[in-house]
Amino acid sequence: MLAPARLPLLIVLVWVGVFTALRLGLALSVGVASVPFALWPGIFAKGLMFDLAVAAIAVAPVLVYEALLPNGWRDQRWHRVLRALWVWFALLVMLIAAASEITFWIEFSTRFNFIAVDYLIYTQEVIGNIRQSYPIPAIMLGLASLAALLTFFLNPFLKRANEQVLSGRQRAALGLAAIVLPTCSLLLTNVDQMQGLGNAYADELSGNGLFTLAAAMRRNELDYDKFYRTMPQAQADAILKGMDVERQPLSEAIHPPLGEDPADDPLPFTRRPKNVVLISVESLSAAFMDTYGSTKHLTPRLDALAREGMMFEHMYATGTRTVRGLESLSLGTPPVPGQAIVRRPNNEHLATLGEILKPQNVESYFFYGGYGYFDNMNAYFDANGYKVIDRTDIPKADVVFENVWGVADEVLFNHAIKTLSAEAQADKPFFAHIMTTSNHRPYTYPDGRIDVKSPGGRDGAVKYTDYAIGKFIDDARQQPWFKDTLFIIIADHCASVAGKSKLPVDGYHIPLIFYAPGMVPPSVYKDTVSQLDLAPTIVEMMGKGGDDHFFGRPFFEAENENPNRAFISNYQELGYLRGNVLTVLLPKRKVLAYKVDPATLATTPTDVDERLMNEAIAYYQTASRAFKQGALKMEKPGGH
Repeated sequence: MLAPARLPLLIVLVWVGVFTALRLGLALSVGVASVPFALWPGIFAKGLMFDLAVAAIAVAPVLVYEALLPNGWRDQRWHRVLRALWVWFALLVMLIAAASEITFWIEFSTRFNFIAVDYLIYTQEVIGNIRQSYPIPAIMLGLASLAALLTFFLNPFLKRANEQVLSGRQRAALGLAAIVLPTCSLLLTNVDQMQGLGNAYADELSGNGLFTLAAAMRRNELDYDKFYRTMPQAQADAILKGMDVERQPLSEAIHPPLGEDPADDPLPFTRRPKNVVLISVESLSAAFMDTYGSTKHLTPRLDALAREGMMFEHMYATGTRTVRGLESLSLGTPPVPGQAIVRRPNNEHLATLGEILKPQNVESYFFYGGYGYFDNMNAYFDANGYKVIDRTDIPKADVVFENVWGVADEVLFNHAIKTLSAEAQADKPFFAHIMTTSNHRPYTYPDGRIDVKSPGGRDGAVKYTDYAIGKFIDDARQQPWFKDTLFIIIADHCASVAGKSKLPVDGYHIPLIFYAPGMVPPSVYKDTVSQLDLAPTIVEMMGKGGDDHFFGRPFFEAENENPNRAFISNYQELGYLRGNVLTVLLPKRKVLAYKVDPATLATTPTDVDERLMNEAIAYYQTASRAFKQGALKMEKPGGH
């Protein structure tokens, strides 16, 4: 009975062999220091389970094909050629999947996840990025040749399969296997089984990229109440009130009137800024700057701005992608599990900086050097009180350089200068959020700006972005509105979040600089703060009302002590960092805790502190419910 299944089994063995070789290569790339040999048996045992689960599904069409193929066709010349072609194509697809995983691992140190799902949606930018980063024709030729070589070695088995005459019973067995194997795969395996080895790298290596990709497609959104630890909402509201969160309690479901209580807290400035320019820099880890401990001297202009302005020592991003940073910087809410709010339906007229400042005579802008349909940025910001300016608004004559992600940062900044100068002539305050793009693979930029030729890898891209920001500040200095403007420089997220733990704290440490000569004295802010605290801080600094619409806390509130807390997440794991303890909420209502070394930010498991766990639940549960129930929306005219 095994003879008819010889070819499907052989294809499964080849696929599993490719998956195993890939797993070994990725493990070696990480190194024994990060993944000890003691974990390897568990990695490869789990890995084999996931590989067989994927193969069981992938081989089902082959089993159906063999079951339905008439005996009279098997040894026909045209069919022999056809069979060889589809075997070659199947192997090529598997090799392409493996090569794609390698590039994804290089960038993110994980198996395919939510990011890969997004990449399947935004094919133009992603394919363009790949083409500009790798020699695609040569790689495809190599993979096609390798698939052809494997097919050649399988030719003796193909010949036997062509000569095999199947009985009705054998066909029924193949058809039954085509149903049973995928069913068992789906029932007996799930992506959560990757966990448990106690090492984030090991957990990722034990998975299968195609399996995790399918799981990410199914889990694009996670309902907090269904998957995470909860508490009565009244209890959560009481905890948040005790944390000095000024939002109206969710259980009351009443929106506070906008502008009724303008911020009047004293600031460590000589005066309040009339305008604010927020620059969120693509992938700028704190570790890239000498100010935060680097010795590469990649950011001389940013380091100078940090010395001359207010530098924040302990600022943390809420997530691992630009879209999560944009959510945090505009909406000031903890990162809800699953997809960021920027990408979700029903996200219009939320209590964003744009919606809060616009009725108070402040014009809000969102500048982006790429095409803002990516990640739904244009639709989100346009529906939330911002004037949106992207690649389509920049005249071609002004574009000295661009790549697949957009125009070079200097081009974006030049256009922002022109736009804001025109706005300032009307003597109207403005808030401008500028999102850079150059610090991103393929790491290309105009030649002649820095001493690293393009493409210069990550270091070159960081150095070019530093140059572009420095030039922007120099150009802005020549404008009449410069003296009344606070420049805020922050990252959207870090360049990498790889580590032995799922939420490596150092992978969320980002820079934050306030720069306004004559307004902001040189100083260092030492408390721990979160990216989501910046939105209410901007409202307060501008002397406007509405900072109590946010979950974040203004940095400079006089009567309330800073809680030294931050929020970090990776779509499923929701972290709450307070003091030197990281509390993590996970699906299946699990809670873990880690002690954080204040010097290295390394984590070690510790017992869960009930108080910190309850604070984490109160924040994340309330934020998730608030969005779901529409409580993040601004007050509608004529009602609450």
